Amino acid sequence: MEELNKKLLSPAGDQSAAETIPADLAIEVRKLVHELSNSLEVIVQTSYLMGTLGLKEPGSDWLRMMDDGVQKAMEINLTLREFVRSHSQSD
Repeated sequence: MEELNKKLLSPAGDQSAAETIPADLAIEVRKLVHELSNSLEVIVQTSYLMGTLGLKEPGSDWLRMMDDGVQKAMEINLTLREFVRSHSQSD
């Protein structure tokens, strides 16, 4: 994850920090990032509720795996949001 953040958020090679994403594309990506956030929130809340059930193995292992995957997806989503914000024109 750390490597992905570095690649997306810092200029690399011939890329300039001043490069911007076209406004129409940035708007569409922001919409998708927002929708992804909403979907992930449903999974996070459902996972929390499932955690209150006192699941036994292997169910508890699967719940932990789902939690780990959702955390990674949320980190990627945040990185994507920060990338779009830093590479698009201010509103």
